[in-house]
Amino acid sequence: MRKTDVLVIGGSATGLVAAMTAKSNYPDKDVIVVRKEAKVMIPCGIPYIFGTVGTSDNNILPDQGLINLGVDIVVDEVLKVDHKQKTCDLVSGEKIIYDKLILGTGSKPVVPSWLKGKDLNNVFTVPKDKVYLDELQRKLSDLKKVVVVGAGFIGVEISDELQKNGKEVTLIELLPNILGATFDDEFTVEAEALMRERGINVITNCGIDEILGKDKVEQVKFRNGDTMYADAVILSLGYTPNTELAKDMGLEINDCGFIKADQYRRTNIPDVFAAGDCAEKVDFATGKISRIMLASTACTEARTAGLNLYELNTFSKFRGTVGIYSTCIGNTAFGVAGLIEKQAVAEGFKVVTGSFTGVNRHPGKIQDAHKETVKLIVSKQSGVILGGEVLGGKCAGELTNVLGVAIQNHMTAYDLVMTQIGTQPMLTASPAGYPLIKAAEAAVKALRKV
Repeated sequence: MRKTDVLVIGGSATGLVAAMTAKSNYPDKDVIVVRKEAKVMIPCGIPYIFGTVGTSDNNILPDQGLINLGVDIVVDEVLKVDHKQKTCDLVSGEKIIYDKLILGTGSKPVVPSWLKGKDLNNVFTVPKDKVYLDELQRKLSDLKKVVVVGAGFIGVEISDELQKNGKEVTLIELLPNILGATFDDEFTVEAEALMRERGINVITNCGIDEILGKDKVEQVKFRNGDTMYADAVILSLGYTPNTELAKDMGLEINDCGFIKADQYRRTNIPDVFAAGDCAEKVDFATGKISRIMLASTACTEARTAGLNLYELNTFSKFRGTVGIYSTCIGNTAFGVAGLIEKQAVAEGFKVVTGSFTGVNRHPGKIQDAHKETVKLIVSKQSGVILGGEVLGGKCAGELTNVLGVAIQNHMTAYDLVMTQIGTQPMLTASPAGYPLIKAAEAAVKALRKV
């Protein structure tokens, strides 16, 4: 039997950050991380093992930060937790007694129960499991025609990587456009065009009804009755919180299946915290329960839990998820932070928008110059920035993060117009035509017309 002050269950981004934060801020406390995986995948890097980085071995979350701080790593599986006795039983037979517990059990891929043929050989999902992904990669090496179902970020990125690796890829999406749940139409149209230019067969406004075959995949049947030959099907239909352990412990679960947790990440059971994909979160703008699952959000929640274990810090409460995403198709990046226009309108906000397209270098003849578009979604009443979207070169990811900072600090379009920026010809757009500032100018112009 072992004793520890802080027990963290889960070894992905949440577990890593929660353990490091706890040990850094309470160095006199013992911290143990229990995880099932000997090697933990970098979640956002998983699609790139199928092309760019070549193997899952090049996409491993390093343990050295934990080791250097003195965090103990236990590779095992949790059988049960008795929160009254504060004990945790492992499959190996070991028992751990803890004082504080952080659950970071993550999420697992969605597989619709109604989908016929889902259990055939060569039907795959995309879990954060190195062993599974290595086997998936091995099997795909001998297969040619791959159908990817679901054109969110993971589906788009895996499709692009498999195409780079010589596969014939068809990407199927139920919505009118790929990435349609996350971007407004003017951005999704460009993303879709890029995918097609890169040789990917994109089919939208279409779902699958069945996967056909005797022992393994042979065809995919669409809802309109059409069929398509396929050697493999990859289901990329989102993720669901992994909360079986939490339910067994008696933790409260919300209607969306997440562990209920407050702004300090405390659950209904004393000394038990929850963070990451398994934990409840609310939208920053609307206050509604959010289904967003992002490694970046998980890390923020994990830091919040780690900081508040033994005393509440009002500066380190979780104020809601902004939802900051980015992806890259070839040399073109797409980013979004906060609410897009159609979401804001659907929620009941009265909004104006401001958009500007420029170039991310000055002069635009610099070799890696790329078109850069920024769209801002702004509250008509207050001028507060509710969200923003970016299309550009690979620096667009950081520009998207700047938008996230602006949203979290309730900046207005007027504030952005007066924001001082640093520019450099090889690194940024011109100070006279900086798309973020110019989009804010367009939004202010729209506000003055109201």
